[in-house]
Amino acid sequence: MTKPMTMPMPVDTAAVAVTGLHRGDNPQPGAAVIASLRRRFPGLRIVGLSYDPMESTIYCQDGCRLDAVYLLPYPRTGPKALMERLEGILEREAIGVIIPCLDSELMNFIEVQDGLARRGVKMMLPTKTAFLRRNKDALSLLCHRIEMPTPETRIAYDAAELAKFAAQIGYPVYVKGIYYEAHLATTEAELYAAFKELAEMWGLPVMVQEMVAGEEYDVVGLGDGKGGNIGSCSIRKMLRTSAGKGFAGVVVADPRIDALVRRLIRALRWAGPFELEFIKAPGRPHLLFEMNPRFPAWVDFPSQLGCNLPASLLERLLGMEPDRLAPCEAGRMFIRHSVDVLGDIADLAELASTGERAGAPLLTFSRRP
Repeated sequence: MTKPMTMPMPVDTAAVAVTGLHRGDNPQPGAAVIASLRRRFPGLRIVGLSYDPMESTIYCQDGCRLDAVYLLPYPRTGPKALMERLEGILEREAIGVIIPCLDSELMNFIEVQDGLARRGVKMMLPTKTAFLRRNKDALSLLCHRIEMPTPETRIAYDAAELAKFAAQIGYPVYVKGIYYEAHLATTEAELYAAFKELAEMWGLPVMVQEMVAGEEYDVVGLGDGKGGNIGSCSIRKMLRTSAGKGFAGVVVADPRIDALVRRLIRALRWAGPFELEFIKAPGRPHLLFEMNPRFPAWVDFPSQLGCNLPASLLERLLGMEPDRLAPCEAGRMFIRHSVDVLGDIADLAELASTGERAGAPLLTFSRRP
């Protein structure tokens, strides 16, 4: 592997804030983003923005450690509440960049990005139009318009309508929430139960999607906002959790997937991180069944192979000359494992009662090769 070029980062660089700090059985991306940033910038001050004082990354002392943590209001409270809280945090922290890592919070950050920019905070986010076009309830229409293969998908606002669509598609089907979760329904009774659970958890609409049996592929990338793809890594899922998340994967080199990625990113003129999920059934093309508007939880895997997408995002926001992103070598693989993170109940109490846990002063640092 070619050793990436290095250059010192400005010593007056403000902190970077990252969300999505849960690393349980359905891990969020924040810890992997932090680990990727620290691979390149070991002295970077990183602030955690958390929705829950029990998010495990808060207490890590390894490569994804945090220098300070602040609690945010839950995304359902809307952009006004988010901006008010961030303004309070900015009185305490010199944050220069925020990297949101959760689907459910992205629209709020898109809404407040102009206000944050006036405060000197930079983000790399898609436009509201691009974000809405890739929503789970709109992706099927987008795919048909740009001739992107996709499983048959319908949306519904009540269970009876959803059941009608499921009968037309044919059981078994997946029932999906507007933001997260998918349940396999083999009968109408299972579909009604899934609809009720997902509607209560994530709201309406709820989607029903054709079940396609085949190999699943995942692509992480970074769009430049002009229709170009700055870099990406494609894997085939080797192990999946009960929620369908990749627990192990292997890098693949497939020009058919690469062509589909370019087509979609060009159509959306996507800016910022993305994750594309494909399925390949025998005798059918690769079908795009999901586009997530953020880095996936496995983003630190390509970072270890020289394709450090979070670091590239940070470099571009800071106006630095970005390091070259190395192509990920086919056949390299990852397997996730769990570890016990040690903490102190006093830290949990401080965070729960005050909404913050302050850290060390801003460090002077340079970039690690």
